[in-house]
Amino acid sequence: MILPIVLYGDPVLQRRAEEVPADFPGLDELVQNMFETMYAANGIGLAAPQIGYSLRLFILDAELADETLYKDEKRVFINPLVLEENGETWPYAEGCLSIPEIRGDITRRATIRLRYEDAQRKVYEETFDGMLARIIQHEYDHIEGRLFIDLLSPLRRRLVQKKLQLIRNGKLRPEYKHRPR
Repeated sequence: MILPIVLYGDPVLQRRAEEVPADFPGLDELVQNMFETMYAANGIGLAAPQIGYSLRLFILDAELADETLYKDEKRVFINPLVLEENGETWPYAEGCLSIPEIRGDITRRATIRLRYEDAQRKVYEETFDGMLARIIQHEYDHIEGRLFIDLLSPLRRRLVQKKLQLIRNGKLRPEYKHRPR
């Protein structure tokens, strides 16, 4: 089922998400719905807060970012914890399904080490780099209550304030299904 995406201004996007308990009911269905929602909105990643759930859960399909480099890179991250970020920093124009029509250069580290559980609740410690690391960092920010616009330069942030206000007031809406304000 395609779920409505929460837009900028909703408080769930600005608070640290809660751990997903081991006995969370309907987890498989929630994950499946998140993938359907992400694909319907033409996204490459989606965090639970973006659909109104304050849970430490996000998904991604990196193949959509680069189908050659990330073949079959569809993943579920439950209760992730960043263990380390390192490597060169590099800027990239990021966007977000919860903040339509705004993109901005965000500088992130090239490599990230993460501990997380997959959909079967198996625990992993893994290192990611390049675009995959960037997608993970973006989605991880969501479960920490941060948005990519929080990382924009002060000048760029001032330049997008008008659009942010339109989104917050429900006057700028994406074409995909979103939660009404």
